Amino acid sequence: MVIRVTMRKKKILVLCTGNSCRSQIAEGYLQQFAGDKAEVYSAGIETHGVNPRAIETMKEDGIDISHHTSNNIDEYRNIDFDFVITVCDNAKERCPFFPAKAKKFHQNFPDPAKATGTEEEIKEQFRKVRQQIKDYCKKFISGNL
Repeated sequence: MVIRVTMRKKKILVLCTGNSCRSQIAEGYLQQFAGDKAEVYSAGIETHGVNPRAIETMKEDGIDISHHTSNNIDEYRNIDFDFVITVCDNAKERCPFFPAKAKKFHQNFPDPAKATGTEEEIKEQFRKVRQQIKDYCKKFISGNL
């Protein structure tokens, strides 16, 4: 007799201010590192659309987030999340109350959308933040899934 135990996929929400850069990058990496162990969502307190530079920066690292959408936190009120990760201080301060059992995590990343300078300097800031988020997501998945 074979007994199969099916584990429910963990549900992870990444929350940011506008759901355009940092949360989108984190969603891409969390999906990659979690594989089939988790369902990953991202949302914002507001929606600003997915930043084209975030898409381009992720593509450089082999991850396609061009199909992602910018979602408002209200769209996910009825999902019972296991983890909520805020990736900016503004989202942490304005994060709505989740009645779920979700464990909350916070890591403030610089906003690459606010980078100034030449096109190359702006791209470099996106790459720097991308690497910080990638490292965080890898550590998060290995420590929590």
